[in-house]
Amino acid sequence: MIIDCHGHYTTAPDQLGDYRQQQKADIEKDPMHQHVMGKIDISDNEICDSLEGAQLKLQTQRGTDLTIFSPRASWMGHHIGNESTSRTWSAHCNELIYRITKLYPNNFVGVAQLPQSPGVSPRSCIEELERCVTEFGFVGCNLNPDPSGGYWTDPPLGDRYWYPVYEKMVELDVPAMIHVSAACNPAFHTTGSHYLGADTTAVMQCITSDIFKDFPTLRFIVPHGGGAVPYHWGRFRGLADMMGKPPLKELILDNIYFDTCVYHQPGIDLLLDVIPAQNILFASEMVGAVRGIDPETGHYFDDTRRYIDGNKNLTDAERQMIFEDNSKRVYPRLAARLRS
Repeated sequence: MIIDCHGHYTTAPDQLGDYRQQQKADIEKDPMHQHVMGKIDISDNEICDSLEGAQLKLQTQRGTDLTIFSPRASWMGHHIGNESTSRTWSAHCNELIYRITKLYPNNFVGVAQLPQSPGVSPRSCIEELERCVTEFGFVGCNLNPDPSGGYWTDPPLGDRYWYPVYEKMVELDVPAMIHVSAACNPAFHTTGSHYLGADTTAVMQCITSDIFKDFPTLRFIVPHGGGAVPYHWGRFRGLADMMGKPPLKELILDNIYFDTCVYHQPGIDLLLDVIPAQNILFASEMVGAVRGIDPETGHYFDDTRRYIDGNKNLTDAERQMIFEDNSKRVYPRLAARLRS
């Protein structure tokens, strides 16, 4: 089995976007407008149509089996509105993912968007996380380390500010993918610099903290190949040494994992050379940030299975870990679901 640990519902029907535009219009009139759930009329047929020509078709074409699926990351938009805005928006987005997992139980398993807002305690996310895991059968969540959208106004991930949501993650035995959303800071391109910079920043925040001493079973997936981390692994090792920290393999590699959303062969080869195979999860983020065909290869940039298959140094056992076994280990609720 080939499990893709990083997929987003980027092809949702227009009604979801219409609801979001109405939320934005409400906020423009009154920044403290209190949003309520309301109703978004999307039929099962419309959901099927939105997937069958995109994610489902690409699963078949590229030979992958199951996608760990979450709402569209760039649309999480935690900086928009107030706490009620994020709460209702996240709930609607998560309910759509749940419907997808019921329509296509062999193709998709859910991961929750959390209703984060700048300056609002992550404790506010616990109810939605618990609902998604215990009622919807989701196997993890996406955690945004910068709900401000590029201004980094909340404390770093090592701060006790985040501990309530970590405690719930440990209790539920679910990991979090560290994933920012759209950048409202004009200095950052959302997918080209904000995403990758946040991945790098999150790892450094973990290195300089006691998170994993306090939560030994907490698990993070850092997407997009870890941002700059594999390229600068020596720098991180050296900084940890200067700070009197244990070696990185002891400090973070029992708790942090990296995905393969790296869109060229040399980048994947570097990731596989630097990071142990047991810390790498297969992922493509299709249909996502980079959707075109690479003119140098004639293949889609995000057809990442080709890069794993194309690496000449991996053993069959390591490929098995990357394609399947690691995801089952990092997402134990997924493993339990597959067993059942």
